[in-house]
Order: sequence, then C-alpha cells, then structure tokens
Amino acid sequence: MHAATLTPSTTTPSRWDISYEWKAVTLLCLGFGLVGIDRFMILPLFPVISQELHLNYQDLGQITGVLSIAWGLASIFMGNLSDRLGHRKVLIPAVIVFSLLAGFSGLATGVVSMMAIRALMGLAEGAFTPVSIVATLDASKPSRQGMNIGIQQMALPLFGLGIAPVLVTQLLKVVEWHWIFALVSIPGLAIAYLLYRVLRNTPPAVAALHTATADVAAHRWSDVFKYRNIPLNMLGMLCWLTCLVVLSALLPSYLVDYLHLSLEQMGLVLSAIGFGGTLGTLVMPALSDRLGRKPVMVMSVIGAGIGLYFLMHTGAEPYRLFGSLFATLFFVFSMICLTVGPISAESVPAKLMTTASGIVVGTGEIFGGGIAPVIAGYVAQHYGIQYILHLAAVALVLGFVVVLFLQETAPSQRR
Repeated sequence: MHAATLTPSTTTPSRWDISYEWKAVTLLCLGFGLVGIDRFMILPLFPVISQELHLNYQDLGQITGVLSIAWGLASIFMGNLSDRLGHRKVLIPAVIVFSLLAGFSGLATGVVSMMAIRALMGLAEGAFTPVSIVATLDASKPSRQGMNIGIQQMALPLFGLGIAPVLVTQLLKVVEWHWIFALVSIPGLAIAYLLYRVLRNTPPAVAALHTATADVAAHRWSDVFKYRNIPLNMLGMLCWLTCLVVLSALLPSYLVDYLHLSLEQMGLVLSAIGFGGTLGTLVMPALSDRLGRKPVMVMSVIGAGIGLYFLMHTGAEPYRLFGSLFATLFFVFSMICLTVGPISAESVPAKLMTTASGIVVGTGEIFGGGIAPVIAGYVAQHYGIQYILHLAAVALVLGFVVVLFLQETAPSQRR
C-alpha cells in the first residue's frame, strides 16, 4: 500500500494525517530545543562559574564528559525499551526529569555536585534523544522524513548553541548564574504536558514505511549490527561529536583566555555554532531527500574540514571567527542529523529503528562526547588550549573515510 494512503496512527486506508504530523514534529522540535538549552547553557557560563566554584579546564572537560557518557548509556538502553513499550512511556517522563534537573544545576557547590547533577540530567536527555528522533520520523510522510528530522534536530543548535550563549551572557548582567539555570524548568514541564495530549505510538506496519527493509517482524536488539550502516554510523558519530563537543565545550575559554576576547564578543562568536548548526540541519537533510543521504554526507565532511581550517588560522577577529565557526558547524550538524536519524533508522527493520538510533547516539556520546572532552581538557591544561582544534581536525579526517563506505537509504534513491 502506498505511504500517502496511511496515517501515522493506523493502518487503515485514509489520507495522511498532516495535522498530527506537524503537531508532533513541532512539539518534538521544542522538546529537543530545551535539551539543547539544558545541555549547553553551562558553556558560556563557565568563565563565571569557574571563578566562584574554583574550577579549571580539566574540570570543564569532566563536567561535559560525564553528561555525555550518561546520555550515551541511556540512549543505548532506552532506545530498545521504546521499541518494546512505545514512544510515549519513554519520552514524557524523560522531559519531566531533565527539566527539573536542569534547574538543580544552579544548586551545585563544586565539581563533584555539578558532575552528579549533570550525569543524572544526561540519563534523562539520553532517553529522550533517540526516541524523539524516531517518533519524528514515524509521524512524517516518507517523502518528508529527511526534512522533518532536520526541523526537529535543528532546535538543539538553535536554542542551545545559538540563542542560549547570547541570552545567557546578557542575563548575567542582571541575575546570578544560579537563577539562570532555574529559568529553564517551567517550559520543559509545559512541553511534557502537551506531548501527553498529542503524541501517539506508531504501529510497526506504519513504521516499516520509513525503512529500506519493509520488515515488521520482531528482532533481537543485536540484529542491528547485521546492517552495515550501523557500525559505520557508530564510528561516524564518534567523529562528529568529538568535533562538536571539543569545540563547544572549550571554545569559550579558548576565545577568552587565548584570543583575549571579551565576554560579549565570546558570546557572539559562540552563537555561530548554534546558528550554523541550525541552518545545516534544516538545509542538508532536506536536500538529502532529493540527492540521497551519502552524497550529502560527503559534501558535508569536506565542507566542515574547510571551515575548521579557516577557524584554526583566524586570530582575535570576532566576525571572521564567527564565519569560520558558522561554516564548520553548518556541516557538522548536517552529518549528526543524518547519522542518528535517517541513515540509522532507514537501514533496519521497523522494530529496531529506535534501537539503532539509540546505539548510534549512545556510542557516539560515550566516546566522542564523553572521552574526547576529557582528553581535550587534559591537552588544554597541560600543553595549551590552542591545540584542541587539532583534535577536531583528526576526527573529521577519520569521519571522511567512514562516509565513503555508507550505503544509500533515501526513499527517493531506492525507488
């Protein structure tokens, strides 16, 4: 039966439920935006927090890393749980928990308490991430799934890395950093309630419309490794998240301490991560619906490498730094979005979609998001913070090799 004759909530013939599609995509987009704020708002705050709590670069790497490791572990296990229980039973509690814990970050009194709070928050956000990706894909008409995944994923860089750095550095002029964390809890609870009212669980027959296998049978979770794209995507996510987390976690200190920019200039430059990432997740996944996933991935890894080269060779010039960082993260977020979303979910049977996305997100977070910033923090502390950019460059070179071996999964190319 043709995809356009099914709704995302039933297998009976009717017109595609466009109203539900856009309600679900919008709420899941806003939810992921809050994840971005909760995760990344600490980065522009760090120069201020470090003075009060007596933290150093290595502490920042550890605080960033522990959240990523917890995020990764939760993604691996909760993705499989969602495939068995349905999206709703994982997504809604996750939003409530991470919203409350984000507010508790303002109560931290040192590196240990901050790491503990951020680790618990990472568990909740890790549960939300792969489930929200597949819930978005399931709600989407197959011809729009790349575009809709891009819309949902763009909220994290837009809110967390684009708006948050500018907003946070301005709020610091009027309130203490403790209260800035508390402000983010209320919107999260409102989104949780709206998801409770709107979100549906998707039956396997409809979910299968979004995969290359059209397989609705039950499978063991380990069967995901039989599909070549999944191990490749695990390696790819390690590379993309190494580049993203190293740049976003330590770049504020690089800009202030090494290039001697002001806090306001640092906030302006850092916002390029969010705005570049937002545009990249909107444009490139939608383009992949027409051109195919693999060609867009090849273009993106080359583009990210060029942007990073110019970033490494730019001095204390805020606007040039903004442009180079914008270009780099435009393509990095394109690759992240396609890797965790369409390329992973489209490669496996319907009942393994969230499991596949969760494993890819989880391994990338644990190693690329968890271990890389700890290594980068050590390098910055003992050798010089300017060398963190070389770690990101090595990750992109390895990622280029991985991309060359991917199999195409886009519905337009399969036809």
